[in-house]
Amino acid sequence: MIQELKRHFANQFEPALLEEIEQTATVLEVAEGTDLITPGQFVKSMPLLISGSIKILRPDSNGDELLLYHLEKGDTCAMSLTCCMGHTQSEIHAVTETPAQVLMIPIAKMEEWSSKYKSWRNFVFSSYHSRMMEMLESIDNIAFNNMDERLQNYIDDKIKILNSKHIYTTHKEIAQDLHTSRVVISRLLKKMEINGKIKLHRSFIEVL
Repeated sequence: MIQELKRHFANQFEPALLEEIEQTATVLEVAEGTDLITPGQFVKSMPLLISGSIKILRPDSNGDELLLYHLEKGDTCAMSLTCCMGHTQSEIHAVTETPAQVLMIPIAKMEEWSSKYKSWRNFVFSSYHSRMMEMLESIDNIAFNNMDERLQNYIDDKIKILNSKHIYTTHKEIAQDLHTSRVVISRLLKKMEINGKIKLHRSFIEVL
């Protein structure tokens, strides 16, 4: 996994920083559906994703959750950065969408590297910007698109993230991500199938 990190960040991080990451980061290999960060948790390490996909969700007072954005290879979570640096409780839920390999960077090292390595500072600022843009896209999607369009965007994102036109998920899971009811999602998926956009199978959705 460390070698994969070095290949991915070879042109972005200084060799000395890559060596420090190798020496101090904790390596995690986690299964699909693993909770990495839960609401109310004090985050002591920053996740740096080496492979797989992670969903970042925002819970409401009723226990329902809204999908904010996805993390992919080379990404980190701006919300966890904020919690780490501010020593505050998490307000998000991070769960693996696929089997994933993750490096957990200790808080102390995050602060040390920010003053020691320009490439690390640039990476942190760039991560903040990228996640903020994704959150704004999510807000725009909710505010300006109807549920048909939101569902289509969701499926398009899934294809890109999973690199597959077979989406293994349930109608209930999609409804939870989009903060709506399973009945609504089932009706819209059936409409998409009638229109020839998808084919519904017992355990997955095939995008045509």
